Amino acid sequence: MLYWLLKYIILGPLLRLIFRPQVEGLENVPEDGPVILASNHLSFSDSIFTPLIVKRKVTFIAKAEYFTGRGLKGWLTKMFFVGSGTIPVDRSGGRAARAALDTQLTVLRSGGIAGIYPEGTRSPDGRLYRGKTGVARLALESGARVVPMAMLNSDAIQPTGQIVPNLGRVRIRFGAPLDFTRYAGMSGDRFVERAVTDEIMYELMELSGREYVDMYAQKAKARPPEPVPA
Repeated sequence: MLYWLLKYIILGPLLRLIFRPQVEGLENVPEDGPVILASNHLSFSDSIFTPLIVKRKVTFIAKAEYFTGRGLKGWLTKMFFVGSGTIPVDRSGGRAARAALDTQLTVLRSGGIAGIYPEGTRSPDGRLYRGKTGVARLALESGARVVPMAMLNSDAIQPTGQIVPNLGRVRIRFGAPLDFTRYAGMSGDRFVERAVTDEIMYELMELSGREYVDMYAQKAKARPPEPVPA
């Protein structure tokens, strides 16, 4: 209930008025049945604008730290993510990450929409980074269609580390659904999962117009900054 209150009563009308979303290709999101929304990830606000735009409920996963913050800010952040139906995920990997994917599989098998950021974290510089294969596992194990979705300028609306968003018109583009049923029964094959993931990332590159980097975003974030030439 809190999800729909936030969407239509509390936050939704205000956000639509302020940010005037410009959306292309929304008709590509099926009106029923299981769907995976696979998006690039530029800003904290991506998980706010997506449920605002898509008519059906979208269930995302987010890093567990969003649910464990302290003080008033931590409590408000936790309540927002809980109310928006977001699932916490331990990004250390292994069984914890698998548990989050299993929860999204449950969403898909009940005919819902699962939202996922294949890069696994926000882009450190606006470029599109190598996708992790969790999105492929979801597609292959559920049989759901994958709708690529590009956030075009959310990093300008709310840059990383900035709490108060800038005023501006947020732009979002949806691509045609991708069907991977030709790989039915091949979940767990790392070559197939990589091929599926790369196909999704290619569509995101085309939709977003962002430069693609064949490296995981988390690795790029861990690199020391390059020295400034004298």
